[in-house]
Amino acid sequence: MIKVKTRSRMSEADLLGIRTKSPLGLTQRIESGLPFDSIERVSKKAGLPIDVLRSAVRITPRTMARRRNEGRLSPDESDRLVSVSRLLALAIGLFGGRVESATRWLTAPNRALGRRSPIEAARTEIGTREVENLIGRLEHGVFT
Repeated sequence: MIKVKTRSRMSEADLLGIRTKSPLGLTQRIESGLPFDSIERVSKKAGLPIDVLRSAVRITPRTMARRRNEGRLSPDESDRLVSVSRLLALAIGLFGGRVESATRWLTAPNRALGRRSPIEAARTEIGTREVENLIGRLEHGVFT
């Protein structure tokens, strides 16, 4: 059984290391492409292997090397990284701020997601919404 505590105050911007005054500020940053080190920062803060995060954001190893050299992610990659970071922040909140527990949950197969891990399911927008819905149900004690 999952014990739900009060939601952590961590946000996707916190995980990304981006300071914004509003969601629109984050939107502008996404449109110009986030700095490459954003993906490394999320990996480190979430304790998520960079290859797992890279796969969730749908960046191939070759493109990852190119982005590292360029120092910037594309707007689409940045948008996907923000989506994954939002799920990480929600999962951390679900587990009362326990990052290790949230990361373990995100990477483990989940029956509610057809035996896929939440991070695997989140490779698409619809999958991301399903994971968000699942987190919401778990926060409210709805386990089916």
